[in-house]
Amino acid sequence: MTPPRLAAVDALSYWTSGAIPNDHFALYGFTEPPTALDAALDEVWTRARDCPDLRLRIAETSAWMYPRWVPREVGAEQLVVHELVDRRWAACLAAVQRLADEQLDQRVMTWRLHVFPEIDGVPGTRCGTVAVLQASHAFADGNRSAALAGYLFGRAGEVPAVTAPSHAAFAFPRRAIAAGRAYRALVRDTNAGLVPPQAVSRPLLRTNARPTGAREIRTVIRSREHLPGPTVTVGVLAAVSGALSGHLRELGDDPSLLGAEVPMARTGPRLANNHYGNVGIGLYPELEFEQRARRIAADLRQRRRRRAHPAMGVEDAAFAAVPARVLRWGAARFNPDVRSPTVNGNTVVSSVNRGAKDLRFGGAPVGLAASFPALSPMMGLTHGVNGIGDTIAISVHAAESAIGDIDAYVQRLERELRPVV
Repeated sequence: MTPPRLAAVDALSYWTSGAIPNDHFALYGFTEPPTALDAALDEVWTRARDCPDLRLRIAETSAWMYPRWVPREVGAEQLVVHELVDRRWAACLAAVQRLADEQLDQRVMTWRLHVFPEIDGVPGTRCGTVAVLQASHAFADGNRSAALAGYLFGRAGEVPAVTAPSHAAFAFPRRAIAAGRAYRALVRDTNAGLVPPQAVSRPLLRTNARPTGAREIRTVIRSREHLPGPTVTVGVLAAVSGALSGHLRELGDDPSLLGAEVPMARTGPRLANNHYGNVGIGLYPELEFEQRARRIAADLRQRRRRRAHPAMGVEDAAFAAVPARVLRWGAARFNPDVRSPTVNGNTVVSSVNRGAKDLRFGGAPVGLAASFPALSPMMGLTHGVNGIGDTIAISVHAAESAIGDIDAYVQRLERELRPVV
C-alpha cells in the first residue's frame, strides 16, 4: 500500500514549523513513582510499536507533491528519561518548558515521550511520575494527542482513524468555484440575520507583543465540582477574563475589549490530524462573573452556528485541494515578523477533555493532565485547560513581556477560579 500524503492543513503546519515552532506538550502526572522504571518504559514502547499511528514520520518526495507519512520503527530515542537534580514540581515544570527549545525533526520522528521519575509535590500526591508527550502539530492536534497518549498509557481501544486525503487531480478549480458560490450565500445569510456575523477583531494589547524575556509555565488544579461556570471551558474563560483584565489594567493597558482565541473542534469525519479551527470570542471583563459567563457561552454558540453553515465545509474542501506547489510557495513566503494591527484574541485558551482516569504508567494511576499551548510572534500568553476524570488543570504559558510577573497573574487567576474547598 502506498503511504498516504499529508492533508493540506497538516502539510501547512509542517512547512511553517520552521518559522513558528509548534510542537505541543501534553503532561500527565501519575500518583506514584514507578516501582520498575525499565518495565514501565518497555510497556509503553511495546504499545507504541503495536500502533501504526505511532510508527510514522514525514518524508518529502517531490516539490510538486504533498509530503507522505511513511513508517518507521519506534526507537529508543523516542523515550527519554530525565533525572533532575531538583525534583520539586516547580523545577519539573521549568524543565518541561525548556523542552520547547528542542523541536522535533519530523522527518525523523513525530513524537517523543519525556519521563521525569520521582517528582516531589506533583499535585494530588506526595511523590509521583511526570510523563510529557511531545508531538509535532502536523502529527496531532490536542484531541488526537489525547487519544495517542491514552493508547500509550494503556487505554483500551484503538486510536480513532484519520481518513486519508485523496488530493484528486484537477479538483481545486471546481472546488474553488463552489467555495466562491458558497461564500456569497454565507454573506446573504449573514446580512439576513440567519447566521451570526464574523467575530470582531480585537485591538492589540501587550500580550500580543512579540514574546521576549523569560518564558515560564504554571498550573492551577481544581476539581470539576469546585469550578465556576456552566461548563469547564466557559468557567475558565470567565475566570481568565477577570484575572487578565485586572492584571493588564495595572500594567497600563486598556482591557475593555479583551478577547480570546479558542480552538474549536470541527464537526464531521476527521480528514486531517488537525481537525479544528480557531475562533475569536469576547471576554466581557466589565460584567460580573455570572453575566460574563453567559455572554461568553453565547459567543461560543454563535461561533458554532457560523461554523455549521454549509459554506464552511465547502471552503474546507477547496483548501484541502490546493495544489501542493501553491501551498508550499505560500508557506515559504510566510513572514513571522509582519505585525497585524488587530487580532482574533489577546490570549489563547485551548480546552481538551482527556477522558477518564483510566491511564497508568508502571502501575501508577494518572492523577492529572495538562498542556501548554505554544507562544507565537503575535501571542505571548496562552492557557491550556485539560480535564481527566474530575480533575481540571488550568495551565498558563507566558513570556515576561506579556504579563511581567507570572506568579502575580496566576494568583489572580486562582482567586477568579474560586478557592479550593
